[in-house]
Formats: sequence, structure tokens, C-alpha cells
Amino acid sequence: FPDYVCERMDTDSMKTRGSHERVLDAFRHGKVNILLGTQMIAKGLDFPNVTLVGVINADTALHLPDFRAGERTFQLVAQVAGRTGRGEKGGRVLVQTLSPDHLAIRAAVLHDYEMFATEELGVRKQLHYPPYGSMIRLVVRGPAEETARAVAEQVAGELRAAAAALTGVRVMGPAVAAIAKLRDHYRFQIQLQAETMPPLHEVVQRVTAKLKLPEKVFLAVDVDPWDML
Repeated sequence: FPDYVCERMDTDSMKTRGSHERVLDAFRHGKVNILLGTQMIAKGLDFPNVTLVGVINADTALHLPDFRAGERTFQLVAQVAGRTGRGEKGGRVLVQTLSPDHLAIRAAVLHDYEMFATEELGVRKQLHYPPYGSMIRLVVRGPAEETARAVAEQVAGELRAAAAALTGVRVMGPAVAAIAKLRDHYRFQIQLQAETMPPLHEVVQRVTAKLKLPEKVFLAVDVDPWDML
């Protein structure tokens, strides 16, 4: 597009103060014709002259080991698609995906929230995921992989022993976290599920109250986790 002006908007290019507002203002007044960016351009923008939006590789977050992966993908694609067609000119949305039949993609393209919510909630109910069950996620991290793994296995074993006296508590893991290494720390996760939160609290409190961690090994307890990464 030799006659068009293109700007990039992501965390790397928007580091200077006011750069975000400067680019959006230029785009709003037609000084920039093509805006390329990450998820930061998906929300809250209203430009009536936008007639074409493209979502590249919409599957990026779709198959992450997170029960909210479909929900996040639906939100993102639906929000990006909502950036076009707001004016009298109308608009088009192009979605690049390797999973065109996935519920999140189909529902987002149709802007059909009810279809997505109905099917997604059915799956969550079957698997006892929130809002049909409660969850606690524990993450063990440390600079030495084998030490962190051993601690995670120890914690998981003690959680299972504590849960044996209760009904309906499931302990899963340990497993390598989706982001296996972060800031030079290896990460392992354990997941607990039950119909309600009190038995989960009881199990975790029993174990953590007497737990002594090796030096430089840390344990994070996330109640009703919003992010499984």
C-alpha cells in the first residue's frame, strides 16, 4: 500500500509518554490509514471510518491449557470485530484461523454471545469448572528445576493426604505450568477442585500451615484463579 500511512501499536512501540494518544489521534483524523497492533487496539476504540479489520492468527490463545481460553478468544475476536462497521459505510472483518469450527470463533464472528455462553457453560458444568465449582491453583517456583519439581510433588502428596478425609476434593498435578519458566524460575502447578470453596480452604490451610520450603523456592496460592498461565 504505497499511498497509505501505516503505524504500529504495541508495548514495544508505545514506550514514550503520549505515543499512544498521538497515534490514535492521527488515525482518528485520517493521517494514519492502517493501524497494526496487538490486543491493545482491540478495546474501547470507536472510529466510524474504519471499514476493514483483520484478526491475524486468532488461534493464539485458543488452545492454551486454561479453561477460559475459549472465553478469552471469543472476547478478543468479538471486540476486534466490533471496531469496524460503526459508520454509514459499513465494514468487513477477516479472521485468520485454523479452527473455523471452534465455538469461540463461530460465535464471535456472528456476535452471538448467547450461543457461546450456552455451549461454554454446558462444558464447564460437565467438568465442574467455575461457575459450577470452586478451584484453587498452587504454583511452586524456584531457580533449580529439580528442586522446584520435588517440592511440587511433595506439596501435591500432602494435599492428597489432607483431601482424603474430605468428600469431593480433587487434586490434580503437579504439572509443568503453561509458562514453564519465568524470570529464571521454573514453575510447577497443582490444581484443586470441589463443588464449594470451604473444603478447598481447609485442605490448603492444613498443608501450608506446616510447610517449610527450601531456600529460594516459593509457593503461590491463587483462589478462584482468573489466569491459569
